[in-house]
Amino acid sequence: MEKQEILAKCNEMSKNTLMETLNIEFIDIGDDFVMAKMPVTSKVHQPDGVLHGGASVALAESVGSVASHIFMDAEDFYIRGIEISANHIKSISKGDVYAKATFIHKGRTTQLWNIRITDVEDNLISLVKLTTIALPKKK
Repeated sequence: MEKQEILAKCNEMSKNTLMETLNIEFIDIGDDFVMAKMPVTSKVHQPDGVLHGGASVALAESVGSVASHIFMDAEDFYIRGIEISANHIKSISKGDVYAKATFIHKGRTTQLWNIRITDVEDNLISLVKLTTIALPKKK
């Protein structure tokens, strides 16, 4: 499948989900990464007007889970996040943030992802580690 087809499929899967609510868009994929962007608007702010850490974590889990879905055999497995930790480094109040998920470990059952959330100038906003699990589908 071509890169643009995969991205279109990922964005289609987002319809009627939290990802659509947060306006998360999958924008790039490579041999070992998936990238998405999310606009920083009042919709994802905490009360003092900066990006809410929970929105950052939702972005990170979305991009990491989709990456597992793409790089594992999604026909045979359900992908679920089982642990996530985030360090929020810098605040941002407007613009877009970009989340890039890359493998730390690609196991048959568990996968460990490093997810960097950056702004348009590549400043680190949050650093997230996500563990996903591939659960066999019953046939």
